[in-house]
Amino acid sequence: MTPFGERVRRLRRERGLMLKDMAAHLGVSSAYLSALERGERGKPTWTLIQGVLQYFNIIWDEADELARLADLSEPRVKVDTSGTDPKTTLLANRLAREIRGLSENDLENILAILDRAQERERRTGVAVRTPQDAAYDSSSGA
Repeated sequence: MTPFGERVRRLRRERGLMLKDMAAHLGVSSAYLSALERGERGKPTWTLIQGVLQYFNIIWDEADELARLADLSEPRVKVDTSGTDPKTTLLANRLAREIRGLSENDLENILAILDRAQERERRTGVAVRTPQDAAYDSSSGA
């Protein structure tokens, strides 16, 4: 399941809405909408995202969050590490091979590291490594 699919399914179920009714409103088949909710379809189009926002009457921050989740919901990700250092390529390949074996806690830790990096980059405009990242690396054996 993708982040977007999970959120759409939760919104639909919380409101007691039928998948077939939502699909009809959006102008897509029930099979397509079900596959999108399950993460078996790629990132939704801008038009579909706008239809979902309108269907649920979502505005402002919640609309921005749903659009962000849609952008992060490509289930078949390709990572281009050309031009990076060997550790970057190693990380991308290991993650691709081992992601299904990661625990919920492992995933939360990795996401927290990425969130910190994103926040640093947002503040400074440059990706920077912190002592906390180094401490995490040494404590986790990375």
